[in-house]
Amino acid sequence: MRARSNLEPGDVFYFFEEICSIPHGSGNTDGISSYLACFARQRDLEHYQDGIGNVVIIKDATPGYENHEPVMLQGHMDMVAVKKPDCPIDMAKEGLKLFVEGDWLMADGTSLGGDDGIAVAYGLALLDSNKYKHPRIELVITVDEEVGMDGARALDVTPLKAKRLINLDSEEEGIFLSGCAGGARVNLNLAHETQKRKGILCEVSIAGLKGGHSGEEIKKERGNAICLLGRTLYKLSERLDICIKALEGGVADNAIPSQAKAYILITGYENGDNRYKIMQGEFSEQGCVALLRHTCEKLGREFRSELSDKDADVKLEVVSAKLSEDMVIEEQNSKKVICLLNSIPHGVQAMSSAMEGLVETSLNPGLLSTSNGQISIGISVRSSVESSKKALIGKLKSMAYLAGAQIEVTGDYPGWTYKKDSPLRDKMVEIYEEMYHEKPVIKAIHAGVECGLLAHKIPELDCVSIGPDMRNIHTADEGLCISSTERVWHYLLSLLEAL
Repeated sequence: MRARSNLEPGDVFYFFEEICSIPHGSGNTDGISSYLACFARQRDLEHYQDGIGNVVIIKDATPGYENHEPVMLQGHMDMVAVKKPDCPIDMAKEGLKLFVEGDWLMADGTSLGGDDGIAVAYGLALLDSNKYKHPRIELVITVDEEVGMDGARALDVTPLKAKRLINLDSEEEGIFLSGCAGGARVNLNLAHETQKRKGILCEVSIAGLKGGHSGEEIKKERGNAICLLGRTLYKLSERLDICIKALEGGVADNAIPSQAKAYILITGYENGDNRYKIMQGEFSEQGCVALLRHTCEKLGREFRSELSDKDADVKLEVVSAKLSEDMVIEEQNSKKVICLLNSIPHGVQAMSSAMEGLVETSLNPGLLSTSNGQISIGISVRSSVESSKKALIGKLKSMAYLAGAQIEVTGDYPGWTYKKDSPLRDKMVEIYEEMYHEKPVIKAIHAGVECGLLAHKIPELDCVSIGPDMRNIHTADEGLCISSTERVWHYLLSLLEAL
């Protein structure tokens, strides 16, 4: 039985489940892009599919609305594909397994992709039917929003006539987004050579953190597993000689990492005034492992105490420890890596002075990997103040220089500046008040949406972002509120008829 059975609106949830059956994590959007283009061809709709997979589908105005100004509906087709450690689904090849829990639609063991599959589902349901009244609709669905808004940056806006944009990439019903932070991705790459060493090969793991969206939930001060791993390795290196074999953590630069691992080779340790080296034959495996576990247990207690209810289930543990001979980064260069990892800041760096409670500047080290002779750290930087964003990137460049790392800045996108005068927003507020007898909340957010890039491309574009309630986006506990999805759908239809 399909998870959408008995869910309303049925056509919206039909298309949402269709989308969920197609793997569409960031960087893996060929299938969903082809599906959208095929949808348009089968209905003889004007459409454009560019070389990177962006899809624009245009539907003419319904009778009586031909002289009304067109409206652009916009969202993105990619999702942050994360799963629980024990989930067997290959998200690069398999669809999601949906289920209903109360008023929430969720995916078994994986993220759901409500961000932003629901925008695509709304758009397809609207274009699939001839029973709704609306002006010319320009549905713009972009690729790879979650990894730097690459699709919106490359989008050719020539076919678009609309000067009014309803972005459908918000996660709170009744919130009308009218501004957002700009951002960029910073990649730190530290090249290294390996040598054969003898020692105790250990796997040190941090898990159990809540994670979350690095824009919307960064102010909740949740623990960052990559940064906690850096702190752990630095503390261990004070009494242990460490050679790094591999580091890994996180799933996306814009998702707060909930887990990270280090594979290290311990070649010596300090006990009182003495330091023992395995190569000198003075090495006690038992004493070394005892020191390792004791230090990790102590740090684990510190983490749980500091993070409190934010991440009470955080676990720091030594998964394995055994004598081995491996190719690793030698001790001195490993220390450089550890110091770099330990020194990278994370979380909120400044709060806005213009809007109470709004984060102004933040960063999130969200990806850590070892491959092809280098260690890479992917960091999401956000700020509603362009000079502050550049200053934070400059700080990371300075850290990279001191550590001997290379730095690459990609996906730089502008913020979306709040406009006091917005005829579209005024009309949307009017319709909302007529339907629900209360005022919506007008706000700016710290997360990024594509309105800034599109407004930069299309002069005088009037933008508002809306969407249904979601929870725990970018995590394996993501949920899409069913009743909220229905309410926002009816509001969208009423709005398009009024426009």
